[in-house]
Amino acid sequence: MIVELLRILHPLDFAGDAFGQVYEYFMGAFAKETMQKGGEFYTPASVVKLIVEILEPYHGRILDPACGSGGMFVHSAEFVRRHKKSPDQELSIFGVERTRETWRMARMNLAIHGLSGRILDADAYREPIFEEVPGFDFVMANPPFNVSELDKSKLYDRDGRYPFGVPTVDNANYVWISLFHAKLNAGGRAGFVMANSAGDARGSELAIRRGLIESGCVDVILATSPNLFMTVTLPCTLWFLDRGKAKGPRGDQTLFIDARHIFRQVDRARREFTDAQIEAIGNIVRMWRGEPAELFFGSEPWLRERFPDFAWRDVPGLCRVATRAEIEAQGWSLNPGRYVGVAPGEADDEDFRERLEALHEELEVLNVEAARLQGVIAGNLAEVLG
Repeated sequence: MIVELLRILHPLDFAGDAFGQVYEYFMGAFAKETMQKGGEFYTPASVVKLIVEILEPYHGRILDPACGSGGMFVHSAEFVRRHKKSPDQELSIFGVERTRETWRMARMNLAIHGLSGRILDADAYREPIFEEVPGFDFVMANPPFNVSELDKSKLYDRDGRYPFGVPTVDNANYVWISLFHAKLNAGGRAGFVMANSAGDARGSELAIRRGLIESGCVDVILATSPNLFMTVTLPCTLWFLDRGKAKGPRGDQTLFIDARHIFRQVDRARREFTDAQIEAIGNIVRMWRGEPAELFFGSEPWLRERFPDFAWRDVPGLCRVATRAEIEAQGWSLNPGRYVGVAPGEADDEDFRERLEALHEELEVLNVEAARLQGVIAGNLAEVLG
């Protein structure tokens, strides 16, 4: 009835999962209105689609240990349908969400899209999750990064989550990264959103990052533009791990992509990837992997301009493959700007850009902390005055 009502009030071109599209639209609108809280349960669809496009979850067990409202599962199912197969037969879905209200949204989202799966109401930091599963084929997530005041003594570490060491800094970024890596099976792939600062973090985080790189599992690192997310304006980085890559010809390599200039401006404060842009970036990765390109959404002209024969090559300002030795020479940095360079004719303002982004990220973290402290102070005052 809701679908029919929307068709009457405003003619819409619904294809396939109409009710699911309506539900996702309202979740996105609600996330935009709630802003800071919205980021806890909703990752913009275009970012999720890009992660799915690069991971290529054709078949297997999928885990999202910070699943929010379940968008990663929904778009993985769409990817499978696009390749003419049934998600229920090809995918096994496993999720974790610690906020009870969001956990309910995730279960509803799966039901509305005709999907089934197990969603735990748990804290992935401090509790065992799916230990009975021998390993996942895919892990995908948009975790709450730059989380401070994390009590390391309460971290759950009885399932080999920290093979490269437990991070000692007051920051959860590498707790998440270690968890994603540990939950993969021997040939599994992970794709997740991460703060830009994680690519150059020092101390114990550097040691963990070096361990990941030396293991050969760091597959693709992709820089995004600002304003892609509801709650933060700064750019983020998409990380992709592949535990099966170390045994192949690309085991000593990592693909870096600078997608900061690839987006569609939705309004003054918001950007997104178009379907053609998502497909184009996915095809860059496919060419590097030696896979055929997919041309469902019109990415061919853009690709042919940069890859005339659809064969892999480094493109200054866009993409470059770096060896482990080159990454070591850069202090084990996973910042794409250090490797991709700039396109011919562009000014090389990378150092200034990196510094500005780092300051912006620091400001965002301080703003979040200020909002938290304001709530604590208000609560204390209410208790004293009450």
